[in-house]
Amino acid sequence: MKKLFLPFVAVAALAVGAAPAAPASTATVQIKRSSFLPSTVTIKTGDTVRWVNSDTHNHQVVSNNGSFVSPILGPGKAYTHRFNAAGTYRYHDGLNATVKGVVKVTGPPPAVTIGASLPIIVFGQQVSLSGVVSSGKTNEKVTIYQQPYPQTSFAELTTVLTTTNGAWNVVLSPSPKILTQYQAKWSGRTSVTVGVQVRPRIRLAYRNGRFTTIVQSATSHAGRSVLAQRFSRFGQWVTLKKVRLGGKSSAVFRLRLPKGKSRIRVAMSINQAGAGYLDGYSGTITVRRR
Repeated sequence: MKKLFLPFVAVAALAVGAAPAAPASTATVQIKRSSFLPSTVTIKTGDTVRWVNSDTHNHQVVSNNGSFVSPILGPGKAYTHRFNAAGTYRYHDGLNATVKGVVKVTGPPPAVTIGASLPIIVFGQQVSLSGVVSSGKTNEKVTIYQQPYPQTSFAELTTVLTTTNGAWNVVLSPSPKILTQYQAKWSGRTSVTVGVQVRPRIRLAYRNGRFTTIVQSATSHAGRSVLAQRFSRFGQWVTLKKVRLGGKSSAVFRLRLPKGKSRIRVAMSINQAGAGYLDGYSGTITVRRR
């Protein structure tokens, strides 16, 4: 091992002049049914925010630009995220987009920023990445790197040039097929990491008393299960039947429904969706039984 020797005077100067780094701190945000409390927190670079679900309903903390996404938080559960770059981070409840919050992080701005237009997409949905370089110049070269699940390292994806005020943008084509992390590099500087999470695309149709569903993603879901659900008058999705998918990740099934109007959907849990995917839901269809 090589040892580094400093002149005594330099060491003494460092000992006298260097101030101890301020310890990182944690700000706590309580999650209620209709709000984050407080809705805006201000912290320093390197500090952490801890969200605690103090409600009786599930919630999910989702950054608007994909820089952080919590799992679904049940009552009493918590999620923490450390902020290593200055900026304003807007976020919302993934289960109720009208509930919003802001984290303001003070400190030197990053040399190159990155954000995703949608932090969570349905398989096949288009998403773009964008950011700014601190020089503010045009025609600056920005290289984008990606790390799809389950890869363990980043690989170069593409290179773009900045436009007015140092802004850059790239539409991901093809769009991410599975959970993917992204970074931007410019002039030897690296941005924070943002992620785009993917839900399987689930289609549902009804004809002549039979339902047809198909699940689409980058992997086969043959042999896995989905749940046929009905929206109750109490405002909850109630599972009516567990349906196993066939060789083409599809299934045909029937349901016993009460008289009148029923709103039906198909849901796939995160366990059935598989590694690298979030849970998924079909669109809702209305069935009337006389």
